[in-house]
Amino acid sequence: MSRIPDKSRIRRQAQDDKPKEECAIFGIFNSSEASNFTYLGLYSMQHRGQESSGIVSSDGEHLYRYAGMGLVAHIFTETKLKELQGNAAIGHNRYSTTGASF
Repeated sequence: MSRIPDKSRIRRQAQDDKPKEECAIFGIFNSSEASNFTYLGLYSMQHRGQESSGIVSSDGEHLYRYAGMGLVAHIFTETKLKELQGNAAIGHNRYSTTGASF
């Protein structure tokens, strides 16, 4: 005989399975300007997380990463963005609600 699950527990689990609104994620692929567009995407969502930010890019063979503490415009310079090679990139702005920053 199987037990019927508690509806309130199922409801809580469903609510926990939704995206959280404290951070920002931006990604793009198939663009020679992937890192620059990711930077602009993170910059436009700065209000979602002002604690730290990072971008990882890929050229299909290697991953390139840069991250730092602070505002997006203060972390990424033109030089750093050029080092993030490839035609795919994903970035994240962090707004910590728990845990250490770095």
